[in-house]
Amino acid sequence: MADTVRAAMLIRLNTALAGGTGMSPPLIRQYVEFLNKGLTPVVLGQGSVGQADITILPQIGLAMMGEGMVEAGGKRLPAAEAMRQAGLSPVKPYAKDSLSLLSSNAYGAALAILAAHDASRVLDRADEVAALSLEGLNGNVAPLLPATQAQRPYPAQQQVARRILSLLEGSALWQVDAQRPLQDPLSFRTVSQVHGAAREALRQLDTQLVVQINTSDDNPTVALDVSPPAGATPQEARYYVTEGKLRGAVLPSAGFDPTAWVVPLQSVGVALSQVAQSSAQRVLRMGDPAFTKLPRFLSPNETTLAYTTIQKPVSLLATEIRALSQPVSSDALAVAGNIEDVATNGPLAAQRVAQQAARLRTLLGIELIHAAQAVDLRTRADPQRAVGKGTGAVLAAFRQEVPFLSQDRRLADDIARADQFLDTERGTAR
Repeated sequence: MADTVRAAMLIRLNTALAGGTGMSPPLIRQYVEFLNKGLTPVVLGQGSVGQADITILPQIGLAMMGEGMVEAGGKRLPAAEAMRQAGLSPVKPYAKDSLSLLSSNAYGAALAILAAHDASRVLDRADEVAALSLEGLNGNVAPLLPATQAQRPYPAQQQVARRILSLLEGSALWQVDAQRPLQDPLSFRTVSQVHGAAREALRQLDTQLVVQINTSDDNPTVALDVSPPAGATPQEARYYVTEGKLRGAVLPSAGFDPTAWVVPLQSVGVALSQVAQSSAQRVLRMGDPAFTKLPRFLSPNETTLAYTTIQKPVSLLATEIRALSQPVSSDALAVAGNIEDVATNGPLAAQRVAQQAARLRTLLGIELIHAAQAVDLRTRADPQRAVGKGTGAVLAAFRQEVPFLSQDRRLADDIARADQFLDTERGTAR
């Protein structure tokens, strides 16, 4: 939560510096001081319906005024005391400051940016896991080849295909194998399409969020150094201030409506659900000898059950991720005396995408467990069988955390270690 609050403060500071907020210099400097001195307001993060976070952001403003609690140096203490220790004085709101403290989607945008970051990271790992799964299946590279991709040249899809081919450089999959079927299950064949669609959804979201965090979403918005246009109507002219050399306008607006990025945010959620369903299906196919020509459930011998009951958390995770992909932006009640009769639920949408990314990482960890076992079963049966340069690096690193399953053991520990492995930053495998 502290990361989200600090991100929200940074976003609000940036939008204030972009102009349009009418925020006073002392208040802007207070944001800077709080960020630089590590003072993080304690915020209760529920209640925003995504039409400006007016139930969330005032808690930050109150802390800068010396009210409420803050976290500083790993401790939670009264805001007034933390400010005294940091050599700061409570800010005194002036003119539009009070409204500027709350009329913004900085909190929702912070949640969305952090969720998008998590989704991007998990998609990187998803490419690596899917590539290793293709090796575990002894699958076909044909759908990934440049000549194939050129027939449907979606840029993000081609990017994924190139990356997976790079990971598979030197793999036995490039050699003819009489045991290899002509067509793989769709969950293997469509990886570039599914992962590419998710990356494209993220790209669209990123484009909209860049606008969100670099412009003012205030209501009213303050425009500096502008004059009424020629022929302005009396209603239009009343928003402008023209006193002496002063020129500007205070314009009632709906800039606080974040539909422009909430809709693509939810598209990311749908895309992550597609990625999850494909991953879950690949796990189930890898446990089936009809597709792998390996022992059932990837058992290393006749006395080991191996990956049988582990299919149940796969099913649950896929279901949870799919449920979290359901849009929430149009599900709102009329509030504020019925004048605020639509909403976006942007913060909720962002929280759901973040939850999806976390669950998808766990699901991919289970897929990685299966893929690694399948590849190891093949190389143990044929020590001369080559593994891709990139996939081999992923497998070697993973085996430092989760060993080959030679006999039944507690798989909950393996799942946790696989999840942590995928969550750890490391050199991107090529």
